[in-house]
Amino acid sequence: MSDFPSVSKEQKHYLKALKHNLRLIQIARILLLFLFLGLWEFTARFGIIDSFIFSSPSQILKKMVEMLQDGSLTGHIAITLTETLVSFFLVTVLGIAIAVLLWAFPRLSAVLEPYLVVLNSLPKSALAPLLIVWLGSNMKTIILAGISVAIFGAILNLYTGFCETDPDKLKLIRTLGGTKKDALFKVVLPASVPLILSIMKVNIGLSLIGIVIGEMIGSKHGLGYLIIYSSQIFQLTTMIMAIVILCVIAILLYGAISLLQKYYFKRHQ
Repeated sequence: MSDFPSVSKEQKHYLKALKHNLRLIQIARILLLFLFLGLWEFTARFGIIDSFIFSSPSQILKKMVEMLQDGSLTGHIAITLTETLVSFFLVTVLGIAIAVLLWAFPRLSAVLEPYLVVLNSLPKSALAPLLIVWLGSNMKTIILAGISVAIFGAILNLYTGFCETDPDKLKLIRTLGGTKKDALFKVVLPASVPLILSIMKVNIGLSLIGIVIGEMIGSKHGLGYLIIYSSQIFQLTTMIMAIVILCVIAILLYGAISLLQKYYFKRHQ
């Protein structure tokens, strides 16, 4: 039985070529990663670069195994991951809720929009020290720092997306006697799901950035704290290891949202 019974030979050839191209790209990415790691290890072992400053993949792996065995690394990862997920959840819920509020009350949006633009334009790293001074050094403050990085942009983008909903569909709802609540739940929110998922992909990374900034400034736990502490005592292998772990976490979280997005589009094709 053919894999593509309802398509022409030309379409089959195109789809096979497309799959082949995607496979080649994935292989090239993996080879590039291994080439980089191999070159890094080679230059560190033979003294081309200073292994004390730049470390090496083998040193990083050894340090990771040591810290996993004594349980210290697991604790730092768990704290950073928990703070990031809580921050991301709150950004998503609050972003949608406030954007809906602005959409429902145009006068309120006209008043608040300039302030949201200003807050979104502020360097977020400047807010974290203030939050820690005002609220103290604790997990709640770190989570709030993570929220502050992503929330304002999320609100503005969601509000803009809500306002760009198909006006003909909104007119139809009003013509049929529907209320603003009907327009929101039957037109605006369903039409905005792809936008919400796209913004979530951005916000998961921004939340992680905010959490790491907060941990660097005012925490005794987490990967951000591990990075800043190890840099102060010149344990550069530990610092690079923490950065690598953050990269892996970012990739996994982004990948999870991407899978959710693909599942939604597959269900609604």
